[in-house]
Amino acid sequence: MKKVAIITDSSAYLPDDVIKELGIHVVPLTLHWEEDSYRDGEDIRAEEFYARLAGSDTIPTTSQVTVNEFTKLFTSLLEEDYAVLALLLSSGISGTVESALQAQTAFPDAPLEVMDSRLVSMALGWMVIGVARAAKDGASLAECKALAEAIYPKIGVYFTVDTLKFLNKGGRINTAKRLMGAALNIKPIMEIRDGKIELVESVRTRKKALGRMLELVEGDIAGCESVRICTFHAAAEQDNQALMAEAVARFNPVETLTTFVSPVIGAHTGPGTVSIAYQMD
Repeated sequence: MKKVAIITDSSAYLPDDVIKELGIHVVPLTLHWEEDSYRDGEDIRAEEFYARLAGSDTIPTTSQVTVNEFTKLFTSLLEEDYAVLALLLSSGISGTVESALQAQTAFPDAPLEVMDSRLVSMALGWMVIGVARAAKDGASLAECKALAEAIYPKIGVYFTVDTLKFLNKGGRINTAKRLMGAALNIKPIMEIRDGKIELVESVRTRKKALGRMLELVEGDIAGCESVRICTFHAAAEQDNQALMAEAVARFNPVETLTTFVSPVIGAHTGPGTVSIAYQMD
């Protein structure tokens, strides 16, 4: 039985030690900023990105992974006698999955699967980690794909942004324009639902938004015996740490991770974004 190679994209922004430990292959999306282009997480890291964004008058744009990039990676892994499973960010947010599906047509008889995770950031990350662990333990391609499908309904993610201007400019949420006319201190809470960014509710202060996200997670995981928690942020380290500390106190998770909102996602959500993703076991 062939060993399974797991591919994901840079939107997950998995911690480097996790990528190395599990042998995950990460394809970078691209940031376009003024006259330059950067491979997400490779040419520009989160710390550098948010420091520059805070003082910039321009908002970068992003582009999906290309068909050619997927073709090259698929070719390399298949030639090394791997079976391949690509778990990619939601097609409701990016065309990256479509690029991978187009590349897949060049390998009609190969042990190669491409999945639209319908997730993003560390919600996608938890799926990738679970499947990569199974692959490392010898699971087959069919078993890895089935596991990804089984994990999906056990994952959730909530986030709040410091300003709506980035979401509004990027057009990634239908309600952003309506919220732009609300009070300046409005703090929306959003989630990934059916592969798209959707508004859950809005509150008046940052502190209430962080507390409300914990309440929403608590409701979602009620009755669950064990849970994994990741908090991740865009230049909001203090709030991120506080959110994790409270999550640990409330939920006693079996595993915790902290990371950043990837630059390609942060270009659409902006500095100050704070997020929490969970996976129920």
